[in-house]
Amino acid sequence: MAIDTPPVPTRTDEPVLSVRDLGVDFYVDGTWYPAAADVSYDVRPGEVLAIVGESGSGKTQSSMALLGLLPPNGRARGSAKLDDRELVGMPTSRLRRIRGKEIAVIFQEPMTALNPVFTIGFQIVETLRAHFEIGPAEARERAIELLRLVDLPNPDKRVDSYPHQLSGGQRQRAMIAQALACDPKLLIADEPTTALDVTVQAEILKLMRDLRERIDAGIVLITHDMGVVADMADKIIVMKDGRIVDQGPTHDVFNNPQHPYTVKLLEAVPHLGRGAAAYAARPATTTAPVEAPAAPADGDEPLALDAKDIVIEYPGRRRTPTFRAVDGVSLQIRQGEVVGLVGESGSGKTTIGRAVVGLLPVTSGSLKIVGQDMVGASNKDLKPLRTKVGIVFQDPGSSLNPRLPIGESIAEPLLLHRGVKGQAAQREIERLLDQVRLPRAMRNRYPHELSGGQRQRVGIARSLALEPRLLVADEPTSALDVSVQAAVLDLFQELQREHGFACLFISHDLAVVEILSDRIAVMRNGRLVEVGEAAQVVHDPQDPYTQRLIAAVPVPDPEAQRERRIARDALLEAQRGELEAEEARQAADAARHDSVGIDEIDNERTHGTGV
Repeated sequence: MAIDTPPVPTRTDEPVLSVRDLGVDFYVDGTWYPAAADVSYDVRPGEVLAIVGESGSGKTQSSMALLGLLPPNGRARGSAKLDDRELVGMPTSRLRRIRGKEIAVIFQEPMTALNPVFTIGFQIVETLRAHFEIGPAEARERAIELLRLVDLPNPDKRVDSYPHQLSGGQRQRAMIAQALACDPKLLIADEPTTALDVTVQAEILKLMRDLRERIDAGIVLITHDMGVVADMADKIIVMKDGRIVDQGPTHDVFNNPQHPYTVKLLEAVPHLGRGAAAYAARPATTTAPVEAPAAPADGDEPLALDAKDIVIEYPGRRRTPTFRAVDGVSLQIRQGEVVGLVGESGSGKTTIGRAVVGLLPVTSGSLKIVGQDMVGASNKDLKPLRTKVGIVFQDPGSSLNPRLPIGESIAEPLLLHRGVKGQAAQREIERLLDQVRLPRAMRNRYPHELSGGQRQRVGIARSLALEPRLLVADEPTSALDVSVQAAVLDLFQELQREHGFACLFISHDLAVVEILSDRIAVMRNGRLVEVGEAAQVVHDPQDPYTQRLIAAVPVPDPEAQRERRIARDALLEAQRGELEAEEARQAADAARHDSVGIDEIDNERTHGTGV
């Protein structure tokens, strides 16, 4: 039995939310510091307003202020009206009746926003019973209905799952279900797709478009992904340093930006397919996928990476059987070549990266890194290899020692492998800081005192300290703003040309991979499904999975993205039989591993737990 929910509002020109001169300040060390100022906009029913800008621009705090969700040292001023009710300054007791019922939030990271000790069903039921007179059985029935609405597999079973038992995309769907439980008038989506694979992201965006039409809610979309903005938004607000610098209809902002910052922001966005003209003009001999490089003859310089039929397994634990994360992968990288390794979470790409640097053992097959056989190699055998292979981790904040100044972190490999210290180490630190375009004065700062982009540059400097012949870059730009990402990518290209190192660039961002890579290798479920020249893989993918992967990537152009969305729907319709078979297999896998958590194996693939 369905609960009594508010009637679906009829479309009107009257705004659901009207914000005027909104400001947010934070009290620090006796002084009020502004985080946002003079923010004004309207959101109408069925309209998507995108608020874009870099980290620290005030886009999230100005939205959280609407619901009184600022930290204790924060304050809001100005006006924000939901219909005719003033939200700024409203008592918490009244705001509590509005939160969840009339304004709902989809948070950036569902794993931290959902309560880990309660099932997702309990949390949806709690939201329903807080706002409606409804019994437990009816609320549970409604929770299952909501999970079915957001296309969560097996909703009758998943309603009793805990957050850690769901994958990232499934957790995001569960959070969306909770946010939509009361059919809110306004939905605030804070970076709802940042941590998701492109195929899951495309499904979530399609879901949000369908839900917008169903409940006619206004949506405030907070993001720095201009492809998502082009796919979803009706209007755009661009924020910088807490203020609105540009705004207007999506088509106008993309095609005729008024502020220099907006121009800079759009120019920094990687655009999948920018090499289309070059690919169209290619010689006829390059139409076929590029073959793997031939093995070097005796006396030639060895391949930087030479993998033949490698298998990597995680041993079983308790009732979990041995899991094969990488199954029969063959891949070669020449000296000076950049190969992009792409695929969804759990495809095995990070597992390969960890095996390349000796952090995971290879179960079978052959893996040679700069001539060193990795299969069965001991730590003593691998020690000389450490000077020839470097790695840039996805999160430099957690990979750098928080107790060491960055100068010492950069110099640590030099001390351990070459005994360099004193003035010689200081000169090397200065040289490396210059190379990654960081001020030398930063050598005495600690990681927490640097921005994300600066920490990533430190990670690159540290990985290059020993002049490696092979560099493994594991999602090095995934958490960066687009302008910072552009600067890091430019730096990476410059260093690669200067040093000539080979590189295995692991990412799920195909637009970034296309910019950097000579060749692209596509992984799926532990297997390599396609390898080819970068332009060929992007513009003429051969494998059906690669075709779906490319089609799911949003591009920062509203007209082009609309055409891509139509083409993707047509492609999925054509491949529907294969997709249904795959979903059935995934459902069977999910049922098989319910007792230990559906996402445990994916975590092992990505992070190497259980080894």
